[in-house]
Amino acid sequence: MNETMVCAIGNVATRPVYRELAGGASARFRLAVTSRYWDREKSVWTDGHTNFFTVWANRQLATNAMASLNVGDPVMVQGRLKVRTESREGQQNRTSADIDAVAIGHDISRGTSAFRRSGRPEGTAAGPPARPEPNWETPAVNAAEPEPDTPKRREPMAVT
Repeated sequence: MNETMVCAIGNVATRPVYRELAGGASARFRLAVTSRYWDREKSVWTDGHTNFFTVWANRQLATNAMASLNVGDPVMVQGRLKVRTESREGQQNRTSADIDAVAIGHDISRGTSAFRRSGRPEGTAAGPPARPEPNWETPAVNAAEPEPDTPKRREPMAVT
């Protein structure tokens, strides 16, 4: 429950890798996040350190990421940060930072993007069972009797 949620803004560094697993679709790609700062001496913006994250997407997000992302695309990724330390015999410990993505989108401050809604995958429920639509029509009134609060219609006057 106490998870570290992050929003990382950077560029897609590797082509997304897509896998169809027993639990649903999965995709991963590397995200490069480079800090930038104003160099006062040179009066220019300068690139700082670059951090790399492995972004993991699941189910429909994985399918849409595979269809939408290309190397170099500026993106924003929101998700749970997972820092992992791996130790192998005879090697130094290796630390990696992964993001289990909840949302991925193009950074439209750096370009344009055209959104297309994807269809729901077959075999998934679309939510709770549909309820019948309520009858919104006004009940019919006897045409011979005017409604009590409605004034009678007047014929237009002839202009001479």
